[in-house]
Amino acid sequence: MVAMDRKVSRRRQGEAEARFAGVSDPERSLPQGVFGASDEALGDEGPVSAVGDKNTIATTLVGRLREAILRGEIPPGSKINLEKVRRGFSVSLSPMREALARLTAAGLVELHDNRGYSVAPVSLSNLKEITKLRAEFETFALAVAMQEGGLAWESDIIRALHRLNRIERVPSDPMTLEAWELAHRDFHLTLIQGCGMPILVNFCSSLHNLNDRYRRIFLVRTGGDRNVEQEHSQIAHATVARDVEFARARLREHILRTGLNLQEAIRPNLEGDKNEGRRKPRREGNALVKSSAAKLKSKR
Repeated sequence: MVAMDRKVSRRRQGEAEARFAGVSDPERSLPQGVFGASDEALGDEGPVSAVGDKNTIATTLVGRLREAILRGEIPPGSKINLEKVRRGFSVSLSPMREALARLTAAGLVELHDNRGYSVAPVSLSNLKEITKLRAEFETFALAVAMQEGGLAWESDIIRALHRLNRIERVPSDPMTLEAWELAHRDFHLTLIQGCGMPILVNFCSSLHNLNDRYRRIFLVRTGGDRNVEQEHSQIAHATVARDVEFARARLREHILRTGLNLQEAIRPNLEGDKNEGRRKPRREGNALVKSSAAKLKSKR
């Protein structure tokens, strides 16, 4: 009975994490072969339920495609074949185009005239911009949250911190890295949730998603650094104590230091060209991401 209760508890936790990340089912990933493989390679678990209107289907597609991009299952710069994706999810082109339009607005997908859609590439200049924006807007949102947030918000922060610190990241186990990523995203967004400014929170959430792709490359290789748990604790407790200056300073340092770590991690995997903003990963980088995705699928 105890074992069954634990199993149900883990399942509910997985569902909660998936809902927060926008995934309809944590055990269902991108259909195999949707991008670049033959039609026969499409898996049986891929179709999105046709129940509901176009917007509901599009929202489900956004969640699943976003996670596939963030995990690296669809490598940066990859062309998106609309027809194969449509068949893989068993949906019409209308909700598929709507989903890709939303991902384009979020900066994860690009639309090229006469060439269709592709996953946004990665580059050092892009990562630097994301880092600077996060340092400015998240610290501003945190300051407002400390003025406006109530007791329930404080409780949510401590709960999110406890959950994050209980997850052990193992570089050789992508599932632990994925669990940590979900809890980490939850923690950072909970910090600013008390600001009462939904546009600002949504913008910060988009920046965090853009940063996720780079972070996951770093975590796959290193499992993170040893100071991050202490930094999160300092930020959380300073926030709950309403120490505005200290909390903002620690959050800014945390974001900027992590950004530097990520830059050093991805630098060897990027090859330069005249336009740094359009750099694409080396083959080794793609192999690293694909290897991580393969391990994730094998453990499901």
